[in-house]
Amino acid sequence: METQFYITLTLRTHSGFESFAKFFIGNNRQRALEIFKQLKGSHGVSEKNILYFDFWETQKGLPANLDLITCTLNQLAENCRIITKELFISENLEGF
Repeated sequence: METQFYITLTLRTHSGFESFAKFFIGNNRQRALEIFKQLKGSHGVSEKNILYFDFWETQKGLPANLDLITCTLNQLAENCRIITKELFISENLEGF
């Protein structure tokens, strides 16, 4: 089974944490890390944070959380733009 990388978006609610989006960002560790490092946000997690981006690796069906950032609503929008652009580049332009 191939190693896969994902970014998940999680929202803190009154009843706990709810994941609401998941981006598959490929099987290449270096490329996945490059994408995650572009995201806007903070590694300083506190009780006040409500939006989270988690960087996951799934190997042999087992997930491992590799990194986490928190962000504002404006940063969430920018991060979704970054991920979409980078996935478009990876899928359509690399290798030419």
